Amino acid sequence: MVRFRDRFEAGRVLAGRLHAYAGRGDVLVLALPRGGVPVGFEVARRLGAPLDVFVVRKLGTPGHEELAMGAIATGGVRVLNEDVVESLNIPERAIARATEREELELARRERLFRGSRPPPRIEGQTVILVDDGLATGSTMRAGLMALRQRAPARLVAAVPVGAPETCAELQELADEVICAITPEPFFAVGQWYGDFMQTSDEEVYELLERAAHEHEERGAGASPEAP
Repeated sequence: MVRFRDRFEAGRVLAGRLHAYAGRGDVLVLALPRGGVPVGFEVARRLGAPLDVFVVRKLGTPGHEELAMGAIATGGVRVLNEDVVESLNIPERAIARATEREELELARRERLFRGSRPPPRIEGQTVILVDDGLATGSTMRAGLMALRQRAPARLVAAVPVGAPETCAELQELADEVICAITPEPFFAVGQWYGDFMQTSDEEVYELLERAAHEHEERGAGASPEAP
């Protein structure tokens, strides 16, 4: 069964589950690019909150790149999976090489998506981290760990659809986890979308620009859209 027509409809559904955060001045919506941005765009629009991206790059274990030994994220944050590092006895120089390589890609994406705008302030904010769905949840998990280091007042993980066990596991990292639907059995995020075409870099940039413009207009007097 297809539940969402596309990521925009999924964002509108998700916003309805986040209505308690609407119209508050301390709320910031961060989207994991690229697929999380159309979802986050609709969430931010309906909550009357600013939208930005939170770029996460996993640090692959040398020789086993699919296994994450850590991650880096927007704002110069690095999180290491100490269990993986210790069990495989990964030397610091290998971690440093992987970090340097991924920092270049993270910086490229930051420039591409954000342009000259500075990263958003996290400290003391209610931060809602959004993606288009959760399967293993590795990127969301890394994002939450990185954000926690930057002292938000409240940290919320929010997705339109997620594997039930993954949504439950994230409770340890976030103050609140909102998974709009948690179907069983769960095979892949894309099966719950009619249109799951890859979001382009250009679309990410355009949506961020539109969101910034609309938020600025709301600051001049318009109210957020009803969920």
